[in-house]
Amino acid sequence: MVENNYDILGIVEGSTEKEIRDAFRRLALQFHSDRGGENEQFIKIKQAYDDLKIGKKYPETDYEKLTNSKVYSGDSEADVRRKNQILGQELFKEMKAAEEWASTLNRSNSTGSRLFGSKTLGEIELERKATGALSIKGNFMAGNLTYDGPIVMQGSISSPSWTQEYKTNIHLTHGDFKFINPLENKYKIDNGAKIIVDNGNVVVGNIYGRKFRVEDSVRVGVFQIQEHRTHISALNGKIIAENLTNTVLLEADSIIVLNIEDDVILSAREILFYGGKFTFDSVIELKQGGSIRFFENFSIQGLSGDAIIKLENGKKIRLFDLKTKKIKDLADEFVPNKENYNKDDTMVGHGFTITYEMLDNLSLKPTKKQKQGWASKFGFFKK
Repeated sequence: MVENNYDILGIVEGSTEKEIRDAFRRLALQFHSDRGGENEQFIKIKQAYDDLKIGKKYPETDYEKLTNSKVYSGDSEADVRRKNQILGQELFKEMKAAEEWASTLNRSNSTGSRLFGSKTLGEIELERKATGALSIKGNFMAGNLTYDGPIVMQGSISSPSWTQEYKTNIHLTHGDFKFINPLENKYKIDNGAKIIVDNGNVVVGNIYGRKFRVEDSVRVGVFQIQEHRTHISALNGKIIAENLTNTVLLEADSIIVLNIEDDVILSAREILFYGGKFTFDSVIELKQGGSIRFFENFSIQGLSGDAIIKLENGKKIRLFDLKTKKIKDLADEFVPNKENYNKDDTMVGHGFTITYEMLDNLSLKPTKKQKQGWASKFGFFKK
């Protein structure tokens, strides 16, 4: 747990001025260097006493010391790296304390609320409800949090791009992870954060990853692409999200999304699309026995030729090919109710259910009518 100034002096919160002063004097006699004590411990005690006299509960963090230090106040790359490293350490330490605090309340089935962080780092409020749910208010920026129960989130979730050591990882062993009105409040998950739900559902808003160029540390003028793929997993449940953009991975039993754009991977047994955009090098990994449904009629601009469907057995199908494949050309065994579709309706759109079996047995060879048209126009298939 994060040690506050009361803890350092060995007294309870809300102690009187006299109790604070007496505790300091007692410890000063014990740890002062003139009496054979440890100088560093005495300095810590003295700082805690001075802080409490002005009402400051927590001691100054390493980041605050660094920010206020004249030595590291410059803008050189070394200073920036140093500050960022300490910032990551502070955030990681705070979330570790938050995890321990929430777990303690959970084990004793108690309720409580507490702020974690600082004014410099940004505070978030955690509250353990009587239902066992953990409420988080504020932006989660870095660190690990494991919780055995549902989480209700009011804030955005990110992960620092300036350090590889202190990435954001949230893990629920059971229960749902939910944002409160994510679109209305513009909550998002971005920059390589990871949320893993073992037994439950995930309800969130927009999800973004990040790719950026990083200059090679050895070769001048050479750049590499660094990837921060945002990862959401609910293998035994459902993920409901809005727009997925730029390096995102979703894994679940069932996925419901709006739009997909730029290097998004979806892996599930059931996938439902309600938007009109599926672009760039994105991939659908469909589990055996699963299905895909598109409820909007895609335009050519909204559907990229690079997007593919990958079956669990390794077979790959271009999504663009399904855009041109008409439902009426499918085998009757796959579409027993063809009369419900127009003659030009394709597999993509109209809420048509595209099954794993259908894709595995799909023939993309030209139909007899297509062959006749090509024969008259180009002279192909003349026999």
